[in-house]
Order: sequence, then C-alpha cells, then structure tokens
Amino acid sequence: MRPLIAVTSGEPAGIGPELCLRLAGTQGDARPVIIGDRDLLAERAALLGLDVELVDFCPEIAVDRKKLEVLHLPLAVAAQPGRLDAANGRYVLDILDRALAGCVSGEFAAMATAPVHKGVINDAGVHFTGHTEYLAEKTHTPLVVMMLAGDTPRGPLRVALTTTHLPLKDVPAAITPAVLEETLRILHADLRGKYGIAQPRILVAGLNPHAGEGGYLGREEIEVITPVLDKLRAEGMLLSGPHPADTMFTPPVLAGGDAVLAMFHDQGLTVLKYATFGQGINVTLGLPIIRTSVDHGTALELAGTGRADPGSLFEALAEAARMAQRKTL
Repeated sequence: MRPLIAVTSGEPAGIGPELCLRLAGTQGDARPVIIGDRDLLAERAALLGLDVELVDFCPEIAVDRKKLEVLHLPLAVAAQPGRLDAANGRYVLDILDRALAGCVSGEFAAMATAPVHKGVINDAGVHFTGHTEYLAEKTHTPLVVMMLAGDTPRGPLRVALTTTHLPLKDVPAAITPAVLEETLRILHADLRGKYGIAQPRILVAGLNPHAGEGGYLGREEIEVITPVLDKLRAEGMLLSGPHPADTMFTPPVLAGGDAVLAMFHDQGLTVLKYATFGQGINVTLGLPIIRTSVDHGTALELAGTGRADPGSLFEALAEAARMAQRKTL
C-alpha cells in the first residue's frame, strides 16, 4: 500500500502549483493528494502545456499514477503567476490546516509542503513566521526542530537548527540550556524513530567564531553548550563538540556524525543549501505528525515559466513516504 501523503500547493502566485503538477506519474512509493484550488492547477497546466488529468480525491479509490488526485479548496480571488495578492493569504493557511487535520486524524500518513510567502500571509493580517512555527502552534507542541537534509557525493547531510527565524541579535539569548537540551533530545529521538539510526552521532556547533576560543570570543560554549552536552553524554548520547562552525563541515569532521546541530539559521543552512540546493528537503522534527517540505521559496520570478525545478518536492514526497512506512514497521 502506498501511503497517502497530503501535498499542500502553497502560494498560488508562486511555483508551488506547477511543482505539484510535475508529480503526475512520478510518485514512487507515495500516493500524493494535492490540496488546493483545482481550477488553478488546471489553468497552470494549460499555461505550461502539461497534459495532466486531475481527479477528485476519494480515499477508497486509488487512481492511476499518471493522474493527479486533488482535494479542492477554492481560492479567494483568481491568482496570476508572479503576482502576490493578500486576499489569498488565508487560502494558503486553509490548505495547510486541511492537510494538518488529515494527518492528525489518520486520513493522511504524512504531509509534504510546497513553499509559501510569509510576507503576503502577514499582509493578510495573520502573524506568520513559517511552516515550522505554525505547525508547532497548531499541534500544541512546545518545541519543534527544523532540519534540512540532502544527498551529497560523500553521503547524506542532515543539518538541524537550535534557533530558526530569529534576527541574529536575538540568537544568543534564545539558546538557553533548556532549549538546547530539548532540541538535542528531539533530534536524537527522531534520528532513531524517523530515520532508523540506532545510535545517532550528532555534531554540535559552537555559537561564536572558533567556538569561543576558550572564552576569548564569547562564553556561550563554556556556560551553556558544553554543560548540556556533558549532561546528555552521561545519559549515553553520542555528541561531539562544540565544534568551530567554519571547520565542522569539512569531510573529516562530517564523517564522524549522522547529523549536525547548528546554533542559528544561516550557520547551518548556508552550507546545506550550497551542497544540496534543488534536491534538499526540510523536515520538522518533534511534531506528532510527519511533515517534510521543499528547501526553497516561492520563486515568483519563475512562476508560470516552466523552468522551476521540481527535484526538491520529489525528494520531500519520497522522504515523507519512507518515514510513513518506517512508522508502520
């Protein structure tokens, strides 16, 4: 049985709808259900000259892989490629809410998300900092962990974040012993449960240049990071660090870990996206559901041109299916 995966079509003016159309005939071990406006998908297919048959989703009837199942939710106003409209900001969240409800109820085994535009959702009057934070709030999960992953010539690269969408000036205060400890516990647990790694080896970055240079360049490594690592090592976790971030991503260091924990967004994701962009994915750890996502934005300048690369959505769908199947074992 192919697991049912809810695929949210994201910002209607962006590349999300056309990426979803590219899933027709390429679903692998997953049975994707596109959540969004059916007419929008049909219009975008016609614009791009894609011969895709859209059918209404019926959970009891699995259709031919060449067809694309759609759970229709209507746009507020017609959408044009590349032209944002705040009137559709609530529609984007309605899509996300429907996918989440289906995952919580068991209707769907997992969800994979196409990109949304944070600005237009906020313009619609809804405070929104990202999928990760939104799903955590909706599921009443106190802390979740954003992790991006992708394959490289040297093997898989997984980079999790201690803090996510914060101004850089706010990062040090946000890295408390409690937050760091819980982040490591979530990462460790999901590497075991969702990735099947019996004894995960986690490389932990320092916050400051040269991991603080013994306190000369900052004391967070001494006062916060190292004590937490020592506590969890005593419980049996395989943790190394704090590592200087400028050398942590070198092959000899990466060879000693199954995942990296970076302290802030750009510290970890700059390297990850350089190595895997277009094929990498985003995974939200710690949620009571499985959620994967593309590793890129709405790319408004590419919307409607047919030049958007669907590779990341393909990988996100495949990873969601693998996690769902692993969960049932």
